[in-house]
Amino acid sequence: MTGDGNPFIDRRPTSHERLTGMPWDASYHDGPAPWDIGRAQPAIVRLASIGGFTGTVLDVGCGSGENALHLASLGLSVLGVDVAETALVLAREKADDRGLAVDFAVADAFELERVGRMFETVLDCGLFHTFDDDERRGYVASLASVTEHQGTLYVLCFSDDGPETGPHPVSRDELRAAFDSGTGWNIDTIEPDRILTRFHDDDGAPAWLATITRI
Repeated sequence: MTGDGNPFIDRRPTSHERLTGMPWDASYHDGPAPWDIGRAQPAIVRLASIGGFTGTVLDVGCGSGENALHLASLGLSVLGVDVAETALVLAREKADDRGLAVDFAVADAFELERVGRMFETVLDCGLFHTFDDDERRGYVASLASVTEHQGTLYVLCFSDDGPETGPHPVSRDELRAAFDSGTGWNIDTIEPDRILTRFHDDDGAPAWLATITRI
């Protein structure tokens, strides 16, 4: 939030922010955000347990940091970025409380090159599905600008397959259209999974977990 009360002085609001009429930061002002379950997503925990994350890791749209903190607890070097400064304050407090060394920084997902670093593994947990078609093109290019060649990107997003879908369901075809050789990517797998939220039951919402290689 800037001093004059305009949260978008340095960037254009995303389609989700225009739809809700609120900046992402507002989601953290009155308690946990709907997607903030107070722990890492089970899909990410499982992926990490089989060695899915290597080298330096970027968590894009990290929120209050639970996924980044879990990866750091395994000894990985992690940077979490978000536009929601309130979420980052919470993430840093958690890192201090848990004695974990994790970097958290304000960054626009559409301008990740400004981070000035490259990453072997990149995580998008619940961000891709909030963007419309026009935004996805810029976002995918932004991800490519910080992912090492032959590096891995994981996208966990709401799926359109099944009941009780999330508010921004995505199809397999939409993922394939966004991440193809023309945009610098190759999709290895798209597997059905779940995303836990504060407004679904204990089993969460249907999701896709896509494993994507930077080419």
